[in-house]
Parts: sequence; structure tokens; C-alpha cells
Amino acid sequence: MAGSKRSKPAQPVEFRSQALAEALERQDMAAVALALRNGNTVVPLIKPGPRDRPLDGGEVWTYRDAKTGEVALLLFSDAQHKPANLPPAVGLQSPAWLKSFLTRYRATITTVFLDIAGPHPMQASPDELLKALELGSTEG
Repeated sequence: MAGSKRSKPAQPVEFRSQALAEALERQDMAAVALALRNGNTVVPLIKPGPRDRPLDGGEVWTYRDAKTGEVALLLFSDAQHKPANLPPAVGLQSPAWLKSFLTRYRATITTVFLDIAGPHPMQASPDELLKALELGSTEG
């Protein structure tokens, strides 16, 4: 039974949200809100967090339009949907993190793009997403 104490190598973290991908495919904002409230979201990182704790830390990358100065947060349903021209690292962030980040940078972030390069892109304001995150799961 010596082998039973040894655990299998940790499963790699899956950098995707099936619920968010399906909601985006349907272009259903209510389903997107539910997916964001109840699941993790993939974000591009300037600097990744600790390798042994992929859900912890990292510095989130945002896009600043050089002409207007407007700032966009990019969220992805799957790390594979992130365009190659963005920083290579990704993080998996919780609903609580997303709510906190949007609240903290509400005055700076002008828009949020979900799967900006497809296959089913969507756009929302930080305020729309914050309202969706604050609703809780009382819908029925």
C-alpha cells in the first residue's frame, strides 16, 4: 500500500470556462452573467503568478487605445481563444476577483471584451458586469 500514499501528479489547471463559452455562443447576456458569477474567467497576464498556484496572483494585462486612452479588460472563455499578439501568460480568476477588479478600476476601464477574437465575441461595460456579478444566483 506504499503506492497509495503517493498521489498522482496534480492535474493541470484547465484554463477555460465551458459555461461561459456556451453563453457566448448563444450571445445570451443573462447566461454570460451566470457563468461569470459561478465560474472562473481566463485573463491575459503581463506577469504570471506562482507556477504552483496558477489561480493566485499575476498582473492582469489591459489594453489601452493609443488614440483615445480608453482602457479595455479582455476576458476569455478559453485560453486558446486569446490572440497570439497578447502577452503569452494567462490566469484563471474567480468571480470574487472579477468583481473586486472591476470595482477597483471602474473609473479606468471603459469596456470589457469577452473572447474579443471569437469565436463568439461580446462586449459589456464594467457597470453591466458588476450588476450581473452582484445579482447573485437568485434567478430562476
